[in-house]
Amino acid sequence: MDRREALKLAVTGTLGAVSGGSMAAPRAVSAAATVERWGVHEIVLHGSMAGNPFVDVEVAAEYTQGVRTVRVAGFYDGDGVYRVRWMPDEPGVWRWVSRSAEKELNGAHGEFECVAPTEGNHGPVGVTERFHFRYADGTRYFPFGTTCYAWVFESERLQEMTLANLKRVGFNKVRMCVMPKTFDAGEPERHPFPMVAGKLDFTRFDPEFFRHFEQRIADLGKLGAEADVILFHPYGKPWGYDQMPQEVNERYLRYVIARLGSLRNVWWSLANEYDLLKTWTMEEWDHLFRVVQEADVAGHLRSIHHSGPMYDYAKPWVTHASLQVYDFDHVPEWKKAWGKPVVFDEVMYEGNLARRWGNLTGEELTRRFWLVVTAGAYCTHGEVIARKGAKDGLSADGAVLLGESPERIAFLRKLVYEDAIGMEQYEDAYYRSAGKKGELYLYYFDFHRPASYVFPLPEGVTFRGELIDPWAMTVLALPGTFTGKSDIELSGRPYQAVRFRKV
Repeated sequence: MDRREALKLAVTGTLGAVSGGSMAAPRAVSAAATVERWGVHEIVLHGSMAGNPFVDVEVAAEYTQGVRTVRVAGFYDGDGVYRVRWMPDEPGVWRWVSRSAEKELNGAHGEFECVAPTEGNHGPVGVTERFHFRYADGTRYFPFGTTCYAWVFESERLQEMTLANLKRVGFNKVRMCVMPKTFDAGEPERHPFPMVAGKLDFTRFDPEFFRHFEQRIADLGKLGAEADVILFHPYGKPWGYDQMPQEVNERYLRYVIARLGSLRNVWWSLANEYDLLKTWTMEEWDHLFRVVQEADVAGHLRSIHHSGPMYDYAKPWVTHASLQVYDFDHVPEWKKAWGKPVVFDEVMYEGNLARRWGNLTGEELTRRFWLVVTAGAYCTHGEVIARKGAKDGLSADGAVLLGESPERIAFLRKLVYEDAIGMEQYEDAYYRSAGKKGELYLYYFDFHRPASYVFPLPEGVTFRGELIDPWAMTVLALPGTFTGKSDIELSGRPYQAVRFRKV
């Protein structure tokens, strides 16, 4: 089995495949296929290799069930192979037909049955209750992510090391770039575009690069992690990524979405630090957002990350805010202004670099996660710990996790998932607190260290309490039950927490 066939099995499940010579009309598959809900149905067609099929040829398929028809754009995969991929979202029988101006790609047809999802397949993540997330099957999702910008451009050894560390710690979202950036590994083996005579050919794509990228997204899916795919960034200047014409940017987006949009664990981050691309106008960014929204029939989550000025996250094509700020007290006003979930995708890094953004202690990054969660928002980890003579510590580009915060973040994630409640901040509390009124209250005392505190619990509701040490990762049950104003003795140490859960 070659690499392409192995990838096909990894990401598609059962396929509805069509084959035929370049001069013959396409023929339908001989029998119906079955594809699990939120899996991938793939149509494979064979056509001309003449000219530049990446630019000259368009192919799509129309999927129909009852009165509903979904049109899905396909892509050229090299060697005369054209593919259309779709993630079926409703069970039952679907019929499909291929569409193209090219005779050999037009009119292929078939059908398949969309069956119940297999264990662990909860579907894509979407927004729920305005400010929170859930999978398509209704299961709650709380993003506890990390940053591995260039991990797919590292050596195979470091990529496998990245996956092993993600599995060990349990991060469930990974921010990763499609385009390379300058880093210690030097010149990437492959780019999204082919390299010709030392320059990228922006009129074509490199299918082998994308097959590898798809495989890595599939690998993240096996770990239960979402791939927050960063489509543009300002760090590719040596290769000219920041100077691509608008028509190239749009063609690139449509190609990436045609290839990856059928994978259920994909999010779209239009850019990382978009405002550092100084020559790009806001009108261009808005247009590219609309291209993504229109091309992605699966409706994956969409946002954009900033360095300085924020994007206007109230715009209708944005699903959630992706922030690089540290003033967590503004979460309530941002939620009110945008009406969307707030994710702090960069709150500086645990590390030892000279740059101020790269030398937080593990204690401080852990503290920032607690501040974000008790503000009713979500946070992303990153670390840049350099070891003399080693190249496996800069985990912001993927590799081994060396810091002290990841296991503490995993502890917080466990606490949040125990209750499976999207928390809202309580603005009237003297100390930082969040939860769900009448059911859950989580207090975080930050650097304060009260010996006791009177907790203003609601009257007539009975709670059990727990003392939580975020750094020692301990949970100590308080004796008895509590209702109304409850005076409780505390440890007197800073950075402690208390959780009350309705009996």
